[in-house]
Amino acid sequence: MKSNVFVDGLLCYITTVVYRSQSFEFRMNREEIFQSLTRLRKGLFQIIVTVILLGIALYPFSKALLRDLHISLQEDLVAFAIPEAFLSLLKLTLYASLFFSIPIIFYQIWKSFSPLFRRRGLKSEFLILMTAIFLFYLGAFFCYFVTLPFGIRFLLGYQSAHIRPMISVGKYISFCAGFIFAFGLIFELPLILALLSYIKVVNATFLTRNRRYAILLIAILSAVFTPTPDVFNMALMGGPLYLLFEVGVILVKIIERKRTAPEMAFLKDENR
Repeated sequence: MKSNVFVDGLLCYITTVVYRSQSFEFRMNREEIFQSLTRLRKGLFQIIVTVILLGIALYPFSKALLRDLHISLQEDLVAFAIPEAFLSLLKLTLYASLFFSIPIIFYQIWKSFSPLFRRRGLKSEFLILMTAIFLFYLGAFFCYFVTLPFGIRFLLGYQSAHIRPMISVGKYISFCAGFIFAFGLIFELPLILALLSYIKVVNATFLTRNRRYAILLIAILSAVFTPTPDVFNMALMGGPLYLLFEVGVILVKIIERKRTAPEMAFLKDENR
């Protein structure tokens, strides 16, 4: 509940900043957006079919996937209800199917929204799609191999002779999957900033001028989404997120420099 309120407030804040900033040159009408959403709705059927087929193929390997996910825990999992073990394997299969369906999901999303960028001269569509897929899996594997083990070990450090953890298999799967997907999406930040800059929704001046607010938002996001409240584990998420923000700023500056170069050349020709 708290996370939903936080996300809604964050989205409202970003929307207000975007539309009030006089430096933005937002040139995308509602009709273009509705057309993209319509194309995405048509692609949802293919996404659902892909997830279902992959789920059927992955279910026989669900116990092996649970063993791999259980390595970081080093504690026995328990089921608090008779069907929980079976339902947990189904849940894990669904998460795994979504994870391996990311290329198809991103392809359908990019296929729906790419005309918005194509009309503005963007040509490297395949490269952008591959970059988005790469960044997602980079963030997911960073979480699986770095953040998640540290967070789990920190939380298990609170047990004692009188406090022994009883960890539900279903909640453990949701806990791990939530952070893996969150890190995967967070690592898309540089690409998102670059695309927003390309259609003139954000610019480098705005990003650098509001860097302090970006750091504040990064700290809040790290506090909300990391598995533990300590500074070390928050830094495991906040540090990479800030670096990704700076990479995004650099990409925005490069895009703006390439955009202004032809304009400067045209002005020089006019002066001659």
